[in-house]
Amino acid sequence: MTPIAVHCEISGPDDAPVLVLSNSLGSTTAMWDPQVPTLAERLRVVRYDHRGHGGSPVPPGPYGLADLGADALRLLDRLGVERVHWCGLSLGGMVGMWLAINAPQRIDRLVLCCTSANLGPAQMWADRAATVRAEGVEAIADAGIGRWLTAGFIEREPGAAAAVRAMLTATPDEGYASCCAAIEHMDLVPELGAIRAPTLVIAGLQDPATPPEHGERIAAGIPGARLELVDAAHLATIEQPEVLTELIAGHLLT
Repeated sequence: MTPIAVHCEISGPDDAPVLVLSNSLGSTTAMWDPQVPTLAERLRVVRYDHRGHGGSPVPPGPYGLADLGADALRLLDRLGVERVHWCGLSLGGMVGMWLAINAPQRIDRLVLCCTSANLGPAQMWADRAATVRAEGVEAIADAGIGRWLTAGFIEREPGAAAAVRAMLTATPDEGYASCCAAIEHMDLVPELGAIRAPTLVIAGLQDPATPPEHGERIAAGIPGARLELVDAAHLATIEQPEVLTELIAGHLLT
């Protein structure tokens, strides 16, 4: 599939090292709103929407992880950036691992948040894509928010939880379903040993989507990787914003 020009937003000094922030399935650049002000003080922060999401085009699916990776490389080429730090959550982390394996010269340091190198069962993703195509993203939204945020956070921060749900349900049905296919067919575990970028893996202790054992598996597979656990569900950038910002900045700026 031909790479597409994805929507991006850029913050921070022109001459600073570049950090790319890559989103989860069903989210937009807004999922990084809590992190950007601090990170953009010392980094040139590039946020973008995966194909089929947010402000990016929605080509016919299904999509493969290599398609999402090729879109990211086209973005770097478009911006004239040879080498970047990469921080991705969930699907964004999968793209980051793919890039670190297949285009290692483009990745400096790597942060992998609440993600997996092999997130089965495959049939679950095929079934979810079929549901979304038939009934829309709204049909899976409540279950999705239940994986993204803990019940305690939803109760304490109903406004924030509602905004996250609205972000999810605004995702184009075809874009969401087509990205499900990328996860359905992904298995990066055998290639993790090829990653040479200094890597921080962050896992949520209460994450039902990618439980800590997924982070442990990634950290064990990437030479020299470090694992940190945070008290959050899947969308840790929203639930533990200060902790995530500190961990990301600590790995990239020290």
